[in-house]
This record gives sequence, C-alpha cells and structure tokens, in this order.
Amino acid sequence: MRTYSLAYLTASASTVPQAIGIAAELGYGFVGLRLQPNGPGGPCQSFIDDVAVQRETLARMADNGVQVYDLEIIRIGEQFDPVVHRPLLEAGAALKARAVLVAADDINEQRLSQHYAQLCELMQPYGLTADLEFMPWTGVKDAQSALRVITLAGTPKNAGILVDALHFGRSTTSLADIAAIPHALLHYAQMCDAQAGLNFTTEELIHTARQHRLLPGEGTIDVTGLFAALPSDLPVSVEIPDLQRAAALGDRAWAEVALNATKKILGDD
Repeated sequence: MRTYSLAYLTASASTVPQAIGIAAELGYGFVGLRLQPNGPGGPCQSFIDDVAVQRETLARMADNGVQVYDLEIIRIGEQFDPVVHRPLLEAGAALKARAVLVAADDINEQRLSQHYAQLCELMQPYGLTADLEFMPWTGVKDAQSALRVITLAGTPKNAGILVDALHFGRSTTSLADIAAIPHALLHYAQMCDAQAGLNFTTEELIHTARQHRLLPGEGTIDVTGLFAALPSDLPVSVEIPDLQRAAALGDRAWAEVALNATKKILGDD
C-alpha cells in the first residue's frame, strides 16, 4: 500500500494546522508545506516566525499521527547563499520533515552544481534531503539534467531528484530516463495530470503548474506508465492545484477528490 502526502498546492488556502487536520480526516499520511515563498511576494504558510502556529501544529501532529514529508521551497540562482535558508531547515528539523523541494534558477550547470553541493552539506545535520525538481522553464529542464547536476555535485548522500508528473509530461523526459534514476535519489514523487506536450510557452507552463492542473486520468500525461517506472513503494505527493474547483468545493473536499482520483489510477482504491 502506497503512502500519500497532501501537497501544499492542493490545499493552498489552508493554514499549516488546517492542512494537517484535512490530511488526517482523509487518510493522507503526510503533508507538504510551503513555509517560504516560491518568489518575491509569493504566498506561503505562516509557521517559521509564528510561535502559536508552531505550538498548534506540533499538538495536532501528536494527536493525529500525520507527519510532514516535504517543505518548499529553496531556489538556487546565480547568486546563492545556502545559509539564508537556515530558518526553513530549522523548521524542518522541528517538524521532523524528510525533504526540501529545490528549484534551479541558474542555467550554468557547473555553478549550479557547486551551489547545490553547498546546500546539501548545510542540510545534512537537519536530516533533510535536497530534492531537485526538474521543470522545463528552469535551469534543470528534464530528468537527465537533474541527474547531471547531482553527479557534478559529487552525489551528496542527501541528494535527490523529485519527479513531478506534470513536468515529466511537458519535458523531453522519457520513461527510460525515469527508470535510469538511481533508486537512492528518489524519495517521493508528485502526481497530477494535464495536457502533455512540448509546445507551451513559459507563461502557460507556470500557469498550469501553479493554478490549473487536472486530476489523474483527465489529461494526456502517461501517469500510469510514469508511476510504473518509479519504485512501487515511493510516497506519492498529491499535487493537483485547481484554483477554481478548490474554491468552489473547499480545500477539504478538493483534497478528497484529488486523493480518490490518484488512488484509483494507481490501483489503490
């Protein structure tokens, strides 16, 4: 039986304690949290500087058994100082989180790899993996690129590659590329659907990623083939933002629809 995590984007209107409560009610074993913005002025959940939220979160986790899987987000640009992200790492240690999502904003692979290696070194004492997500509009556009960066970085022991079904379906990544990722680098994968293809603008790619994904089976991405190529025991992060449907149903109901659709396509229903 697979384990499932409620990703931040699926229930982005919820606070950290609310997300943990929703996950517990619906049978998710984990949550993913965005505790720092994905860009200047971007949304995130209050936790790092909010003692009351920290206290409530830890109490809820103790009560219902839901754990935190991943935290978002660290972006590696041309100018990068990993120490800036220490508060996120400290929050991760307090929450006993397992992974941090890492995005690449630098197209220079050598420099990116050096910065990634520095980040991994800083993160090791916190017990967190640095899961580099390939996204077609970033400096790491596909699975092969992600593997190159990690290899150039010396394959740190807490390195990882995050496979998101959306970016698999909208990049040049093949099922063979997925199968070639070493098992040790795979810690979790993200499930959703959309129209597959390579002819989207950057704006269209970002819009879909952040606001309008489809439930598994509603699009044309080979999500069945993708998850067959991944380890069968890999935790599945249900990341299906649809701002219109979530607003109409509410985060809890949408998170339930998303989990049921994911389980159905993976044969866990």
